[in-house]
Amino acid sequence: MSAGEVVEPAEGRGRRRPRSRAFKVSVTLLGLLAVALGFLVATAHLRLRELRHSERAAAEALAAARTYAPDMLSYDYRTIEADLARARGYATGSLSVHYGELAGVLGPAARRQQTVQQAVVAAAAVESATAERVQVLLFMNMGTTKVLPGERQPQKQVVQNRARFVLVRGDEQWLVSELSTLIGNAPTG
Repeated sequence: MSAGEVVEPAEGRGRRRPRSRAFKVSVTLLGLLAVALGFLVATAHLRLRELRHSERAAAEALAAARTYAPDMLSYDYRTIEADLARARGYATGSLSVHYGELAGVLGPAARRQQTVQQAVVAAAAVESATAERVQVLLFMNMGTTKVLPGERQPQKQVVQNRARFVLVRGDEQWLVSELSTLIGNAPTG
């Protein structure tokens, strides 16, 4: 090699071949596929996290509903104001207001008939749940004893009943925001 001689690179060395169009499209599609897959993984992770929070909320609220139901649906004419005040402690919103008003209406009638109502939860199940709101269906045995006007002996009755509680997460505990008793026969098969 002399000083003035120009050296050409050997064929295939040092020179880049232009990429084919198919190669560029393939790389672009793989990139888009990777982005889509990343999005799907992130979405699945968030949904799984939400599902775990809902499952935890369902278990907590179900336990709370089973505990609260006897207190919220039972009363004794001798302690009705305290019974309703205790029930009101498990309620929130308009249901809490309703329990406050109920003492003025239910109290005199319960004392007059010497009514004692005892609710026992036979079974309970979660109907729907999110991390902040859980709907629970309760199956209960309701025992009632009362003295009807003109009667000397108390009348006793046990009935099966259903109730639906909607519980919402409070500051420190689950609270019942809606309570409805379900009257009628349970659906058959």
